[in-house]
Amino acid sequence: MINYRGIWEIYSFEMARTFRTLGQSIASPVISTVLYFIVFGTAIGSRIQAINNVPYGAFIVPGLIMMTVLAQSISNASFSIYIPRFMGTIYEILSAPLSAGEIIVGYVGAAATKSVIIGLIVLVTAAFFVPMHIMHPLWMIFFLVMTCVTFSLLGFIIGIWADGFEKLQLIPLLVVTPLTFLGGSFYSIDMLPPFWRHVSLINPVVYLISGFRWSFYEHSDVSLMTSVVVIMTFTIVSITVITWMFRTGYRLRK
Repeated sequence: MINYRGIWEIYSFEMARTFRTLGQSIASPVISTVLYFIVFGTAIGSRIQAINNVPYGAFIVPGLIMMTVLAQSISNASFSIYIPRFMGTIYEILSAPLSAGEIIVGYVGAAATKSVIIGLIVLVTAAFFVPMHIMHPLWMIFFLVMTCVTFSLLGFIIGIWADGFEKLQLIPLLVVTPLTFLGGSFYSIDMLPPFWRHVSLINPVVYLISGFRWSFYEHSDVSLMTSVVVIMTFTIVSITVITWMFRTGYRLRK
């Protein structure tokens, strides 16, 4: 039987922590993204008229949202599970009548919810700067939610793997951030020379941004179904890794 109360206790605690630190949790990433938008959308956008018949300022909005939710999903989830490990309260959670799946749903659900909220706030904020039309809102919600869930799972893995605060930022800074900037956040990979375009297709973030952008403007660098397959595969792999971590007690128990 599923312990809904236990899931809700973890979820509500994590959400309450977010609302206690609104400046850091929500306002900071939104302001940072708006600054990106002002710099790239205004300064550079004035020199680039349009990409695939989409004004440059509007073109970069999906990329900026993806860049923000990727970073926030990883950060929220990794800190959420690392802090109990650091404080030693993880043993109380593991000894509670909760399955591994229920613990994951509580933590990852809260982290993903925070990221979705931030993504929607950035979207609404961007609408004040450029005119936008979301042609496929259901697909937009699908990619936003799945990206937040998937990268919250990745953040959960990092939070278990890390044995120090510096390691919490190692993968986000050295791996995820470069992949995001090189994933077509501010440009279409069709603009690249053939060789670098093929190299870019190795980057999984390209498929997330491409699918999300398609939901806005019906333009993408790769096919919609390819983007769906990639994000679903990433989700399954992440769940598999977390399941293995709980079954083996990897860095969860001394």
